[in-house]
Amino acid sequence: MAHGDLIVRFDAVSFEYSPQRHILREVDFSIRRGAKLTLMGQNGAGKSTIFQLITGAQKPESGAIHIAPGLTIATARQAMPRDQLDLSVREFFQRCFPGKVYDIDPRIDGVLDAVNLHAPKDRVIKAFSGGQQARLLLASALIQDPELLLLDEPTNNLDREGIRHLTRFLVEYPKTCVVISHDADFLNAFTEGVLYLDIFTRKVEQYVGNYFDVVEEISRRIEKENRKNVQLEKTIIEKKEQANKFAKKGGQMRLVATRMREKATELEEAKVDVRREDKTIRRFIIPCQPELVGEIVSIASFSTVKNQRIVSHAVKVSLRKNQHLLLAGPNGIGKSTLLESLARGTAKGARITPGIRVGYYRQDFSTLDFEDTVRDALMAVMDEKVEERMRSVASGFLITGDLMHTRVGHLSEGQKGLVAFARLVLQQPGLVILDEPTNHMNFRHLPVIAAALDAYEGALVLVSHVPDFVRRIRIDEVLDLDKG
Repeated sequence: MAHGDLIVRFDAVSFEYSPQRHILREVDFSIRRGAKLTLMGQNGAGKSTIFQLITGAQKPESGAIHIAPGLTIATARQAMPRDQLDLSVREFFQRCFPGKVYDIDPRIDGVLDAVNLHAPKDRVIKAFSGGQQARLLLASALIQDPELLLLDEPTNNLDREGIRHLTRFLVEYPKTCVVISHDADFLNAFTEGVLYLDIFTRKVEQYVGNYFDVVEEISRRIEKENRKNVQLEKTIIEKKEQANKFAKKGGQMRLVATRMREKATELEEAKVDVRREDKTIRRFIIPCQPELVGEIVSIASFSTVKNQRIVSHAVKVSLRKNQHLLLAGPNGIGKSTLLESLARGTAKGARITPGIRVGYYRQDFSTLDFEDTVRDALMAVMDEKVEERMRSVASGFLITGDLMHTRVGHLSEGQKGLVAFARLVLQQPGLVILDEPTNHMNFRHLPVIAAALDAYEGALVLVSHVPDFVRRIRIDEVLDLDKG
């Protein structure tokens, strides 16, 4: 851990979005100059909110946030803002500065080189793939040359080469960096400490050590706290049983019984408030559209983008019930474009059999209406609007209580992903199309999601750059767009 001066300090900071949505309760932690830290916590715990509090985009309800005078801070967000998709690359980077920068082109060249991306400055942002947009977001923070770099899920959408490049950059990065990520191997390559945001206590705990060391330390602590509570619970039960016996005897024995009950209450209060493990979604299946017969989708040709040129390729792919296809290839080659045109029915060289219900999981969640409440978003895909069925499915994805009446746009990215999966279950599609479904997801959810996709009995088309996730899913055919 670096031992520079303190540049950020949270002093008894509390924050809430509403009386029902507490995020932080009297939180204390600090960041020293030169440190490289991971900010951990469950989906929806409030990690991105902590970044907003550091930058001043949000203000605490109480407590104080001390920032070193003159400290420059930049954030690489986890998703491209929708209002910036129509900007050119040059306009996008110009927005990183409060005033006009006249020598911005050389600066753009420098940061694009740092993130290993070739991007014409007049090209529109929405023309880039999700992985390329992720690199642009990182570059937008680097171009500001900040003393404190905040990275929110920077590996999302990146291919293997992109993650390697980013890892190398962070290992060599000489300044202070705090990263939110669920990619354990990536974090372990450079992490020197962890800030752990507990979704239940709303506190931040600070640990020193690499990512794996800290996860092991947290596990040991939970085990120790559980053992202590088991022993206390045993003693409490004994005291209560004795109190009941003495109370029945009457007379002076009732006083003894009262003292024993008081002792049992004291022991209850002495129980350690054990940090519960991050909740994992329940195992689920995606029901298949009934009576699927014959070919579901066929691909006869597709286009790729190489060296700024569109290249067409002939291919013969046919998917029937219970067949799974993986689309492979580097960032920017055209995987997401093919998936989108396929889902919309506009792909020139592909055809979905009429009557097939398509479940489409987009990496930017644009199939969701951000103005809808979560309840409305789930009910919208159901043929039969059965509230009990909807709520039963939703609870398995940790969507309960006030979340039901929260607007989709106010959810964390991970929570939006869980809503999208719940919609697939309720929709019962015949064809499932998934574009980077591991993005933003708590790593504990990934084995459950992979098992559901592996068992899906309709046709499935998947794009993912996470090898361990893909290995858990039965893949019948691979279409590598890079090899045509």
